[in-house]
Amino acid sequence: MTTAPAVLVFDVNETLSDMSPMADRFVEVGAPGAMATTWFASLLRDGFALTAAGDNPRFADVGRAVLRPMLARELRHTEVEGAVEHVLGGFGRLALHPDVEAGVRRLHDAGVRLVTLSNGSTAVAQGLLERAGLLDRFERLLTVEDAPRWKPAPESYAYALEVCGVAPADAMLVAVHPWDLHGARAAGLRTAWVERGTARYPGHMAAPELTVSGIDDLARRLGASEG
Repeated sequence: MTTAPAVLVFDVNETLSDMSPMADRFVEVGAPGAMATTWFASLLRDGFALTAAGDNPRFADVGRAVLRPMLARELRHTEVEGAVEHVLGGFGRLALHPDVEAGVRRLHDAGVRLVTLSNGSTAVAQGLLERAGLLDRFERLLTVEDAPRWKPAPESYAYALEVCGVAPADAMLVAVHPWDLHGARAAGLRTAWVERGTARYPGHMAAPELTVSGIDDLARRLGASEG
């Protein structure tokens, strides 16, 4: 068993939320479902580039700007704006991964402070947790829109630590994205990788303290009992 931190800081997109239904949104507007993965990766790429250049763009603005030309090339009709909004509207209907609810309840009941830290908006995280009946388990919903820069810039994690009033060693970032965990580790936080899918953790990034199969497994590893 690993000693639990004072605060668990959860990434939201793909870590808590199951984003696989976003593919259906693309299909519904006449685009291939596989475009969802390309679009999200391109969104992150451009957001990271803007952050590196000193900007702090809104996640939704970057997502919309990246999506518009992708759909315009694919659909070749005049209803691109409607298609863009239909796809982006999928964020408001996403559900949690099946392992999240039980794990969050157990961690909260064990006295661990829970917060989120997302490159996306607070509204998306709030809606996701409200639909699952878990909003009251989280102390704060944080977004880099209120921080100087996107994750994985060190300022984003420093912002979360300042808001929570804890030292880096007293917080653990929980994420599915190795780049997020690498950034958090560099900022002094403890880290837990949620291993979803078949991709191996990249050896060129700082290894996580914990590797777990889901949030329920994280609760078990941190000693949060089911009872």
